[in-house]
Amino acid sequence: MNSFQDIWKNIQWNEIANLIFKCNENDVKLVLSKKSFYLNDIIPILSKAAGLYLEKLSQIAQKLTQIRFGKTIRFFAPLYLSNFCANDCTYCGFSMKNKIRRKVLNSEEVLKECHELLKNNINHVLLVSGEHDKIAGINYFSKIILLIRKQFSSILMEVQPLSTQNYSVLKNLGLDGVVVYQETYDIESYKKNHIYGKKRDFFWRLNTPERIAQANIEKIGLGILVGLSDNWRVDCYFLACHISYLRKLYWKSNYSISILRLRPCLNGMQPYSIMTDRELLQIMCAFRIFFPEIEISLSTRESATFRDHVSPILANNISAGSKTNPGGYITSKTELEQFYPQDNRSPKEVSNALKKYGLSSVWKDWDYYLGR
Repeated sequence: MNSFQDIWKNIQWNEIANLIFKCNENDVKLVLSKKSFYLNDIIPILSKAAGLYLEKLSQIAQKLTQIRFGKTIRFFAPLYLSNFCANDCTYCGFSMKNKIRRKVLNSEEVLKECHELLKNNINHVLLVSGEHDKIAGINYFSKIILLIRKQFSSILMEVQPLSTQNYSVLKNLGLDGVVVYQETYDIESYKKNHIYGKKRDFFWRLNTPERIAQANIEKIGLGILVGLSDNWRVDCYFLACHISYLRKLYWKSNYSISILRLRPCLNGMQPYSIMTDRELLQIMCAFRIFFPEIEISLSTRESATFRDHVSPILANNISAGSKTNPGGYITSKTELEQFYPQDNRSPKEVSNALKKYGLSSVWKDWDYYLGR
């Protein structure tokens, strides 16, 4: 196999949907009785039948999480650099079709935003921008990473897919990880919701994690956006296949996942499928059970109640106090948010809440001068 694209072509969406639909309680019990798994064993755990075993799944997931990661949770926050975008997507507030105020942060503004994050004990930052190569491209990202590298314990980015060469450049400047969501693995749904721009290229995005790994980036984040396709269970199966492929071939990188649900935004679409809180927990448990070593992240897209109850079971990373517009922390609060967060508590408030559930907050892993 040359890439995951070859594997993707051999997986039939409707066939997997049918297999998941046919699963019953006996199939779930059989999988849960095993001590080791094949990849397709995840199919019953993704099914509706497995929802009846949520308590059991949660217990297994929590035990695995504590064995591998202890009772800790790492805090991070997104830093939105720009809301300029050259794509027209049905579900994003930054879409080029939206008539909104556009802004890209300059160096002085970035430093002010970073200072505000550091005041709130945030030492792990996720750089985010709209996808616009001319305004926020490799030269801009290189400048920003050099500017802030020594201020943070780790720097990840969630921007447009780049070439292996450009990922290598950013790694050498101090980039620790890259987050890239396929959004949906159903190519027809993908094309329907990505109307114009480079993001419309399904396979360029699908092969991005491999380019990241080939650049020897330390951490790779993957995920889906629930609601873009009409069957999120099948999307989750494809995500499991993707992770399995990457971990076997590019084993030097660490991996994380995030299952995101569509949230309201300017001119945003209505979801094609809905995932309840119980179903989201079920899916997260499935990934913890089948991939005990990978990290699972929770964003402020989810409610405070959901995050407080789920974090002690299986979360490793949690964002807090997030602003989803460029300059949102202190320098320019008038630009439109990419989406509307559900949990608006400060990092300290989230930390205090999770402490009641026995979790210790990790604010930073190391100081830069100690080496990385």
